[in-house]
Amino acid sequence: MIPPIATRFVAGESPAQALDHVRQLNGQNVTAIVNLLGEHYEDRPPVRSDAAEYRALAGDIARSNLEACISVKPSQLGLDISEDVFREELAAVVDAAADHGVFVWIDMEDHTTTDTTLDAFEELASEYGDGEQYQVGVCVQANLRRTRDDVERLADVPGKVRFVKGAYDEPAAVAYQDSDRVNREYKALLEYAFEQYDGGIGVGSHDPAMIDHAIELHDEYGTDFEFQLLMGVRESAQFDLAEEYPVYQYVPYGDRWKSYFYRRITERKANLWFALRAIVGR
Repeated sequence: MIPPIATRFVAGESPAQALDHVRQLNGQNVTAIVNLLGEHYEDRPPVRSDAAEYRALAGDIARSNLEACISVKPSQLGLDISEDVFREELAAVVDAAADHGVFVWIDMEDHTTTDTTLDAFEELASEYGDGEQYQVGVCVQANLRRTRDDVERLADVPGKVRFVKGAYDEPAAVAYQDSDRVNREYKALLEYAFEQYDGGIGVGSHDPAMIDHAIELHDEYGTDFEFQLLMGVRESAQFDLAEEYPVYQYVPYGDRWKSYFYRRITERKANLWFALRAIVGR
């Protein structure tokens, strides 16, 4: 059972609890990106189990008439076992989700997985997308030195692209280490996307400067985009944004919640203070 202290950041352990949270979000004009927590599996059984749950989840979302999509991690679907396992399981999830009209995001992990992840995304986006209706999306990370080239490569792929700053501790040889440089890269990537993409841009940052920059670019170019923000982080701002712009909230659930929760409470002082106040009952 998830303790109350963690329920700010994790929707519950079961799909039903996650969908209850989605229903509440929809009532506030926010769409959900639902993620079953799990990653870095080295054996096939948990891969099969999570893939099956994602397929079932897509059906549950459709039958419930909820505004939601799903998000998967490559290592959750077997990439640490082999590329073949990953592609097989991912294709099955995307196919099942497409049958229910549910969109699938492919998360990005550390830099060693980038090529395989982008290759799988391109193949599935081309198979299921038609240039007007997208079925698959992928994440790119502004801190990686390669990302400008990747963003140009993805410009004509019929899928969505989520832009984040990057959360992995990458070596200097492949990633920018200075936060100011990462911010400049993030802005430059958004500028290219808003100018060159037909739409499908996901702005995955809580940084007010990046949010304002995206709004300015949208006003200039008119390109379709959406904000993608985390459950439990500046939620009042999310609901305010949703009054004018498409907002998606990343909604994690599952029994593997501990490591995710600890990442959330340690990454920002405000989150840590929230947790401490909950512990002491004040």
